[in-house]
Order: sequence, then C-alpha cells, then structure tokens
Amino acid sequence: MNEIAFRDRALAQTTPLIELDNIGKTFITGSDVRVDALRGVSLSIYPGEFVAIMGASGSGKSTLMNILGCLDRPTSGAYRFSGRDVSQFDSDSLAWLRREAFGFIFQSYNLLPTSTAEENVEIPAIYSGVSIAERKQRATDLLSMLGLSDRLTHRPNQLSGGQQQRVSIARALMNGGRILLADEPTGALDSKTGAEVMALLADLAAQGHTVILITHDPNVAKHAHRVIEIRDGEIVSDTGNDKTRSAEAPKPVEVPTLESMRQTQSAYSGLGEALRMAMRALRANVFRTLLTLLGIVIGVASVVTMLALGEGAKDKIIAQIGQMGTNLLVILPQYKTNARGYNGPVATLSLIDSDAIAKLPYVTSVLPEVQGAVTVRYGDIDYQTQVDSTTNSLPDIRSWPVAEGLFFSEDEQHSYATVAVLGQTVKNVLFPDGTDPLGKYVLVNNLPFRIIGVMGTKGANMMGQDADDVVFVPLTSGMLRVFGQRFLRSITVTVSDLSQMDAIQTKITAMLTERHRGQEDFQIRNIAQVLETVSQVAGTITLLLGSVAAISLLVGGIGIMNIMLVSVTERTREIGIRMATGARKRDILQQFLSEAVAVSAIGGLIGLGLAVCVGLIIQAFGQPVAFTPGPALLAFGCAAGTGLIFGFAPARKAAQLDPVVALANE
Repeated sequence: MNEIAFRDRALAQTTPLIELDNIGKTFITGSDVRVDALRGVSLSIYPGEFVAIMGASGSGKSTLMNILGCLDRPTSGAYRFSGRDVSQFDSDSLAWLRREAFGFIFQSYNLLPTSTAEENVEIPAIYSGVSIAERKQRATDLLSMLGLSDRLTHRPNQLSGGQQQRVSIARALMNGGRILLADEPTGALDSKTGAEVMALLADLAAQGHTVILITHDPNVAKHAHRVIEIRDGEIVSDTGNDKTRSAEAPKPVEVPTLESMRQTQSAYSGLGEALRMAMRALRANVFRTLLTLLGIVIGVASVVTMLALGEGAKDKIIAQIGQMGTNLLVILPQYKTNARGYNGPVATLSLIDSDAIAKLPYVTSVLPEVQGAVTVRYGDIDYQTQVDSTTNSLPDIRSWPVAEGLFFSEDEQHSYATVAVLGQTVKNVLFPDGTDPLGKYVLVNNLPFRIIGVMGTKGANMMGQDADDVVFVPLTSGMLRVFGQRFLRSITVTVSDLSQMDAIQTKITAMLTERHRGQEDFQIRNIAQVLETVSQVAGTITLLLGSVAAISLLVGGIGIMNIMLVSVTERTREIGIRMATGARKRDILQQFLSEAVAVSAIGGLIGLGLAVCVGLIIQAFGQPVAFTPGPALLAFGCAAGTGLIFGFAPARKAAQLDPVVALANE
C-alpha cells in the first residue's frame, strides 16, 4: 500500500462522515407548549457504516433522521458533516448536500404520481444539471439493476408496493447515493417484499454506501452492523462504530466551499427543465389547465379584437378623408342664426372669391360648389337626392373617376348646359332594370337634364353618408337654373406643397377678410389638420376599447393566481419530495413561475387565434377590422407578464415551504 492510500484510509478511520454533538430539537405547539423531540443526542457515523436507528413511535427517530438528512435544523448543538459545521450552510448549500450526498428512501415511497418510474428516478439528476440523455440512461440502468427494466414507463399507481420502493431506492442512488437514509423502508410492505428490500440495502452497504436505517422493528434493525436505540429523544444504547468496515470504505464525501457552491449554481439553473416539468404538470390536470387558460384566452382575444376594430374604424375614416386629399383647404360660409331661429350659411362666398384664390401661389386648383336637395324623376320614378353643381375639375380634385360616359366639360359649364352626371345610387334607383342611362333625360326639379355620365362607386363619406347618392351638374347651370342663387356653399382649394398649407390658409383668410369689408364671415378647414385630429381621436377611442378589454385579462391573471395557490396546496408533498432530492428554493420558484407563464403564453396564443377568427367573422359582415403586429405582440406580452406577476406569489409560497413540513403533508 502506498503512502497516499494509507493516509486516505487513516483519514477515513479518524474523521466521522456525520458527527452530532449534543443535538437538541424543540417544537412549540399551537398552545405554546414546548415539546423536546431530541435531548442531547451525540453520535458519530463513519463512511461505509450500516447503521440502524431503532425506537418506538414518538421516540424522536424520525426527527433525528430529518436532521441527519439536512431536511431540518437542530434547535441546539452542533452537526458536522465531513468536518464542516452544517449550521454555517445556507439553504442552497443544504440543498447541495441533499442532492449530492444523501439519498432518501421513504416508508410511503414519496413518488410523484404523475411521473413514470423513469422520470421519478431522474429527479435528483435534473437538479444536478445532468443532460437528458445521460440521466435517462442512468435511470434505465438503475431500474434494470433493480429488476424493473419492464416498468420504466409505468406510473406509481401501476406498480406494486415493492416495485415502488425499488423505484425509490433507484432515485436515492441516482446521484451516487453516498449516504442512504431509509425511513421505515419495509413498513408498507409484506414480509417477503420487505426481506427483499433489506437484502438490497445490505448489498448496497457492502458496495460501500453509508446506510442509515430508521425502524421500530428489531428484526429489521438486526440487518445493520450497528444499532442505535433511541427513546424519549435520547440515545439509550449504541453497539458502537464499525471502524474496521469503514477503513475499507471510499474516501469521505468532499464538501465544497460556499464560494464553489455559488459558482456551480448556474450548472443546474435549469430553465429548460423547469419548462418541461411545467408542461408535464399542466398535462397532468388537463381540465384545470383549460379552465385556467380560459380567462387568459378571453382576455387576449378581447384586447386584440377591440384594438383591431378600433384600428379598422380609424383606417376607414382616414381612408375616406384621404380620398378627398390631404392637401386640401375647404372654405365654407359662416353659419348664423337669423331672427326666425334658422341656423344656416351666410351668403358671402362668390365665384369672384374663387377666381381670386386661384391666383395665389402654390394653389393648383379651386373647386367651387353649390349643393342642395332636389327631386329627380325618370319615367314614373321620383327620387329625393342631392345635386352638386360644380366645375369640371371635380374628378381630379376628389380622385373620383367617371365609370360610364363623360364628365361635363369647361365649355358646357360656360354655356350653362343642362347636362348631368349621376352617382351610382341615383342610377340604380332611376334605372333598376339596368337600362343604359347615357343620353336619357331626367327632370331635376322639373328641369330636363341630359345624362352624359355615371360616376364610379365612392361608398360612404367621412360622415357616414352615401357619397354616391348625388347628381352632378355644371356650376353655372346649377346656380342659375336649379338653385337660383349667386353664392357658393363651399370652395375647395388644392395646395401643391404640403409645407405651405398653413401659409396659404393665412393668405386666404387675409384676402377674403379684406374682400368682405373686414368681415371674417367664412371658415377654413385644413384637411391635413382634420386628418390629424381624427387620427388622434380614433387612437384615443381605440386605446379606450383596449383598456376596457384589458380588464378581462386582469381577471384572467387573478384566476391564474387562485389556481396556482390551489395547485401549491395540493402539491405540497411534491414540493417536499423535490426539496429532499436537492431542489433549491430558486428551483421551486422557477418551476411554479414557469407553469404560470406557460399557462399564460399558451392562453395568449389561443387568444390570438380566436381574435383572428372573430375578426374575420366581423369583417364578413362589412365591419372594417385591421390586425397589426403591435397590439398582438402587446397582448401576448401582457398575457405572459400577467402569468409572471400573478404567478409570483404562489411560486414564492411554494419556494418558502419547509421540506419537513411539506413531506409530512398528506
């Protein structure tokens, strides 16, 4: 034997793996009664020992096991693991010990009911950062070694008690199982299966594992090489350390420094694993998951649909205004109320005003108009409509082409020609049988006008009125023959340079005020400003609609929090199992947050799909709907954020659970 090997063996003989010095544990009951579960317990356990801690129910043996396995902390005394004072370890360091040094074998098996045998065995390796392929292979090897190669995909309720205990043993060995803590491992088994489990533990002890057995049965305890009897929280007998055996055992477990533990934490942060476990947990209770999704689905669908409706309405209004052109100034007479209470336009705008405006710089065209209600007749059909007497520049200024025939010319305007161009609505009313209207005569207020053209379809105007319900006649003919007046109802001015809109508006105001003897008896509407104002108003309305719909998203978030709180309560034991196998508080927090975010994200995706379907249905009924990436991404992000925010409280509650209390939960 070389010098190094001799030194390692000597170290194994002299340094206890576990050393308890005057350990005490006191519980305070709800009525403030002190219960001393352990009183001055001192013992040393060396590597490779097979120790049985025996005692009756209530003797304190389970409390002692919890302290040995770092599931609980003593009230007094010192616990040294491989020479290190455990009281100096933080919660993450204790989790490291439970994961890397200990393997727990429970009387009630403590397997996750929704996971397969293979998945249960893998749990400790998940928190050690072992790759999926590697841990699956090791889990398969361990289960095969224990005779469960044909039960890999079986869930606990499909396994016998003995098979479940073997799965529990395989899980304890997953990360090496240097120290196996077996709490009444045969308590729930029949005598034959119990004997098989004890033979397996003895074999593991023979392989060099340190086995600590908690039992009340002397027949079970006699399998161990050392028996410690505990009664009323005190050790009453101890057959002594088996140092001869420990000398042949492997080196004691090396406990890293706290700094090195912090450096290795990122190796098993496991966000991807948290998401996988979250999806598995959600699949385990599909009905509850669907109910939880419902609030988020409705919330996201409402927000996206409302914003799309608002955006569609805004786009429609902007498009209608845009059809007129954004480089337009519309001059209207001022409205005043006369002595009879009639509120109407003042007769101030004239053709001379229109001609003067046309001479201003940057003014490319001027469109004077006189509109009024009239009755038109063709054959035996009378129809009340609107006549717009204007100039031949209307199709260009309004971007409104002629669909059939021609628009009247400048010569026809100057000659007071009685010609008319029909809007599509008027054409359809007067010629319902599809007769070609060109060349036909219609009576406009009993005056015959020859139809020379039909305008293309325009649709509703910005006020929601039918723009096609109109008859166009030359300005001169309309003013003299139809309306009998010399004043205009409006003058539309086209400006060549948008940057000069305000300047031209100022010049027109000054010029008309001077022409009207200092009276500003007119008003000018800047279409660009109108468009901007309408856009702002429509945007505000859209935001209001989205805000109202977002309330349902908030309600969905509250639903997630409620369901997650219920889930934490129902899965308390699962949390305890995960902590016993090495999960840190951060891992538990991450897992439950992942579940909340996963639910919200899935609900968000379904909500987006539902919103698109609803939007298409609404669009089919003629209502404008405009889906844009911004609101969809915002709604989805808010859904995921809702899960994160409302899932934090339940996740934090889960992470703060005491492992001992969680494991004791039924």
